[in-house]
Amino acid sequence: MKVKLSDLRIKQHLMTAISYLIPIVVGAGFMLAIGNIGGGSQINNFTNGFGFFDTLTTMGALVLGLLPMVISTGISFSIADKPGIAPGMVIGLAAINIQAGFFGGLIGGFFAGWISKVTTEKLKVPFWAEGLKPMLLIPLISSVISGIFMYFVLGKPVASATLALTNYISSLDASNLLLYGAIIGILSSIDYGGPVNKVVFAFVLSLQTEGIYEPITVLMLASMVTPFGFTMAYFFQKIFRKNIYTRNEVETLKTAFPMGVVMITEGCYPIILNDVIRSVISTGIGGAVGGALSMLWGADSRVPHGGLLAMVTMERPLAFLTALLIGSLATGIVFFILKKPVSRDQDTSGNDDQELDIDLSSIRIS
Repeated sequence: MKVKLSDLRIKQHLMTAISYLIPIVVGAGFMLAIGNIGGGSQINNFTNGFGFFDTLTTMGALVLGLLPMVISTGISFSIADKPGIAPGMVIGLAAINIQAGFFGGLIGGFFAGWISKVTTEKLKVPFWAEGLKPMLLIPLISSVISGIFMYFVLGKPVASATLALTNYISSLDASNLLLYGAIIGILSSIDYGGPVNKVVFAFVLSLQTEGIYEPITVLMLASMVTPFGFTMAYFFQKIFRKNIYTRNEVETLKTAFPMGVVMITEGCYPIILNDVIRSVISTGIGGAVGGALSMLWGADSRVPHGGLLAMVTMERPLAFLTALLIGSLATGIVFFILKKPVSRDQDTSGNDDQELDIDLSSIRIS
């Protein structure tokens, strides 16, 4: 029987795992950041005294160190449901142990999930052993196979590839930083938190786990240029007297901008869906400009989410803020230029004193 690539639903399982991963990594990242700000340090000897910030630093670092296991368990669970949890954890922990990192956990999660699913469907046991099948046999068999696969097949090649990629990105010169920053910025911004953004997120998060923080910061910036840029375009319409927003879109901006402050792009959907092509072009240009500058200037968020709140974790917060404002300005200018003016009956300039007169002549009182 032939298996089509579409039947594997790779994207769906990856999206599911990332949706589980994000709140974990954000919570752990902020614990680590707050602990570091408070002067905390890793607790290595519990017999010695330690303080509140030491515990935050230690907890955050512990959780972030387990990200390969988190992503592998999420993917394996998405594929095989509960039978996939144990092998997902085993192969993820093996990836950490053999230093295959986030990529090892990601790839291993798919293997563990498929092995668990096949084992569940194909394993035949006597009637008296049916009760042992979900509780013992399936987790044991799939976990052993998954762990062996990581140690003897997948782990060392992925570990070598991860090390090579880390060394390569660490050695990039200024021109290459601009190029890679622009590419990450475009890919992170043009589908507004959709599947392309999530795939890029998985890639740059893997780099963050290896101590390279600039790419994840570019993704954060690219997710914010749309609400910031669209808001800037609103003020351009006031200055240059070219109405580009309907009244409902102006109301949308009142929600979209504060959502953008914390890196939530979805508030802009009503505006984007009204003019997808111009929105994508404007956002892509802003993401490219802001991403290139952020990468070049070394903006370095220690957490992968949070928007402006994440600036407290950066060593170069002003670099991030400046790149964000320039990228957003590029989005706003391009969007304002490309957008066609709205008709007078869709005026959104905010001149509430120019309301339409109400015709009462048709009203009759009997």
